Amino acid sequence: MGLIPYLLSFLTPGSFLYVDLFAAFTNALNGALLAQRPDHYKRGMFTVIGILVMAVFGGIGGGTTRDVLLNEVPGSWTNPWYLILIILAWIIGLFIAFRKGQIFRETTFQIFTAFSLPWYAVVGVEKGLQAGWPLLGAIALGVVGPTAGRYLIDITSGLPAKQLVQGEWFISTAILTSISFFLLRAGAMGGFGLALGFIPATLIAFLIGFGFRMAAIWFGWEEPMPRVPASWLKALPKRETLKEKMQPGWEPKE
Repeated sequence: MGLIPYLLSFLTPGSFLYVDLFAAFTNALNGALLAQRPDHYKRGMFTVIGILVMAVFGGIGGGTTRDVLLNEVPGSWTNPWYLILIILAWIIGLFIAFRKGQIFRETTFQIFTAFSLPWYAVVGVEKGLQAGWPLLGAIALGVVGPTAGRYLIDITSGLPAKQLVQGEWFISTAILTSISFFLLRAGAMGGFGLALGFIPATLIAFLIGFGFRMAAIWFGWEEPMPRVPASWLKALPKRETLKEKMQPGWEPKE
């Protein structure tokens, strides 16, 4: 078998593989660009190989962590298309990072990352249900998939993980999507809740998570902070909303 037929054999028509590959590519490009963003790059001064590792973390870090928890061989390491697209995202990230790349990453590209977050949550819960995991375990898998990759990127960069600091309902979006999908789908697996098929349950849960995430980043909805002295909260920098970033002439801050 030649190389092209061999690679094409891994692309299954009619499956959700294409959506998963798109999400992996999106997150890999996000990782490559993040590694070259001032707050990440100036701390670590990543080499081109370092940026490739960040692209791998972003692209398949969450899915790999999820599958290892399920005691499965990660599908992203047995299907060559995942690594092919990660390498492509790495190359693109190297070329566009210091021109319009960071503006793109902070604006239009946020829509793509908002797409991949609920998708990975749905896949995690579905795998948990198939493995017979209970409610909390399945929801935890739904959270690990979309968040572990960014966690690895930030920790490797010496920064607090994005999911754990002031932000626009990042983990909460994964939780909301996971709970929605579980309640829509678990009945089909013998659990409590509705018994919708995978496709309708996925579409509904995805729209809930995607809509909530887009509203959060567009309007700047943020997770509540703990009770601390008011002066501490005043010292926190004002976060720019996606709506503000989409205005003509906006430039990312150093």
